[in-house]
Amino acid sequence: MMPTPMWLAGLLALASAVMMGQAADEAPPSFTASKLLASDVRKGPHHTVKEPVKTESFFHEFQIASDYGELSAMGLSQLTTRLDEIRALAALDEVSKSEVFLKSAGGAVVNVGKSTVKVVTDPVDTAKGVGGGIKRFGVNLGRMSKRAVDSAGSESEAAAPKENAAEGTANAVLGVTGSMRRWAQKVGADPYTTNPVLFEALKDIGRIDAAGSIASKVVVPIPAVVTTSASVGGLVWGKDPEELRKVNEGRLKALGVSQAVAQRFFQNRGYTLTAQTRFIAALDAVKAKGLAAYVEAAAKADGERSALFFVESVEMLQRAHAAEPVTAVLDDSQVAVARQGSRALMLLPLDYVRFTTQAQEVLAEINSRVKGELGVTRLEVWLSGQASPRLRAEITRLGWALKEKQPLR
Repeated sequence: MMPTPMWLAGLLALASAVMMGQAADEAPPSFTASKLLASDVRKGPHHTVKEPVKTESFFHEFQIASDYGELSAMGLSQLTTRLDEIRALAALDEVSKSEVFLKSAGGAVVNVGKSTVKVVTDPVDTAKGVGGGIKRFGVNLGRMSKRAVDSAGSESEAAAPKENAAEGTANAVLGVTGSMRRWAQKVGADPYTTNPVLFEALKDIGRIDAAGSIASKVVVPIPAVVTTSASVGGLVWGKDPEELRKVNEGRLKALGVSQAVAQRFFQNRGYTLTAQTRFIAALDAVKAKGLAAYVEAAAKADGERSALFFVESVEMLQRAHAAEPVTAVLDDSQVAVARQGSRALMLLPLDYVRFTTQAQEVLAEINSRVKGELGVTRLEVWLSGQASPRLRAEITRLGWALKEKQPLR
């Protein structure tokens, strides 16, 4: 059984602690793909989402059979990314077999999906690259200073590397060429993807079409990108890695993030260059008091899925700010809690939250802190997914406002 990552060790609390006098935790619910997903999402021309879906923490755990290997996704948003990757692979596969491509490539052949065997037969190694695998966790809602040290220790993906400040990201972007970025844009993909099959396909086609002459001749019908905003997509596709790093570094500096914290953030292997850019772009759009401290929390993410939690938290923050200005965020907190007028918003990009009995102290602490530190009188919980009926009833009984199915961006 995999250890619970430290960054989420206490959020099993949220589902729970509010409930005084309730003794028993709710058991993990049973879900199926057919219950959660539309039919065209469950099954497409190149994939099938398997029917059993575990939800033992806060995210639905999906298993996907595809023409390009077995993939896993923890959470609905990561499932969307995986299906986008499959569509991109199918588009690249079709392009590589087209008459225009073969003629322009001078007979060079690209075997899209040639890494499929490794994806299927080496699930442990591949899981680290394709969504971090199925890794269950909780979230610490309290102060960072109270976080327990995770027993996994050196196994954490976020363990501080020995390389210098730039090398953490540099290693992750090594080999991403302008041609790869052009083709990624062509098929609506992330050029810095952690999906090894997609990365290899982009690299192979990019190598053959280094000058970009083939890309200019090929029309690829692909749906609009949903995993990044237009502005972030423009940066990721349009700028070389070094330029993009400088943009991100400048934005963090403008937010008052110290060099040491910025260094830890950029070195964290849980964040791809795209994830870093999404996170920083959202912060840059808000520019509220306390965001520098939230970067410090995000720098401690211990894997790709935990990093995505922080990215989606600030993207929810950006969406809230666009509707009404956010003026401050709670200091020293793992969860984004923002002041918006006279209310505090707790932003939770989670699929499903059930009642447990662990978080009473944490929620009481946050309730006390937001009133004293943010000067608010009301608290709303924005949840991207849903709460169990029992949890929902208890939150309502306590006078908290709960808004479910909130957009992530």
